[in-house]
Amino acid sequence: MREGSARGGGGVRGWSFRKLLSGTVLLAVAVASAQESVPSLRVMSFNVRYGRADDGENAWPHRRRLLIETVKAFGPDLLGTQEALGFQAEFLRQNLPGYAHVGWSREPDSADGEQCGILFREERFERRDAGQFWLSETPDVPGSRGWDAALPRVATWVRLRDRRQGSELVFLNTHFDHVGEEARRQSARLLRTRLRDLGPSQPWIVAGDFNAPEGSPPWEVLVGSAGDDGLVVIDAWRAAHPARTDGEGTFHAFGGERSGGRIDWILHSSRFETVGATIDRTAEDGRFPSDHFPVTAVLRWRP
Repeated sequence: MREGSARGGGGVRGWSFRKLLSGTVLLAVAVASAQESVPSLRVMSFNVRYGRADDGENAWPHRRRLLIETVKAFGPDLLGTQEALGFQAEFLRQNLPGYAHVGWSREPDSADGEQCGILFREERFERRDAGQFWLSETPDVPGSRGWDAALPRVATWVRLRDRRQGSELVFLNTHFDHVGEEARRQSARLLRTRLRDLGPSQPWIVAGDFNAPEGSPPWEVLVGSAGDDGLVVIDAWRAAHPARTDGEGTFHAFGGERSGGRIDWILHSSRFETVGATIDRTAEDGRFPSDHFPVTAVLRWRP
């Protein structure tokens, strides 16, 4: 080292810098290679619109083909649907080969009632467990309606083993009430409690129509909360797009408008990182697959 310094230090320092630079490049290549080897997950949340609604030219039979094409175009590994009646869920099962379905009516005395259904790729995931709870003061009582909600609301979940990654995850799909402000707030608290109870090491992903925009009380309870429970909840859209802009609305009533709030969210635990997120505005000849834009996210398992 002293010999190099006697030469003005250029030789040794130059060599050290080149060695450091080479090591940095190799490290960057190794990190990039490791990231490429970590499997990603494609997630979609889609309110498919109540299939018996009197929607005229936008009624279910006129848009169901486009809805299937929209799902196939993204190719989700995990799909959460809201407002699907039994016959709509059956249509999805029949026209999305390779997917398994989990879902039950929110009304225990009606097999054809609305579902918060889940579809997952069978070749990728092994189903370990599944269930449903009601968004109410008595979540384990089928059909229970909570607080000031207009209707019974549910959260459906499935525990899956990712064959590509080797770990288990919980995927949960929900639909908050469209009328009750207190019901939405309390539903967010219930959901946060259930996610926290999974434990800090359990990876999870949530999809849903929350009937509330970013910054609302339910969003603050779930995403903005800085409580002492240790639960970190990441909003995939905001992680991918840090700056809020106009035109992030997801409900458009078949008009294609982009104003209004982003009420459809994909959330995830810190065991994943967001690679990208979109609001899918697919349309064909002025017709949309639903009155909501589906939202998507590409997530990557953290090494």
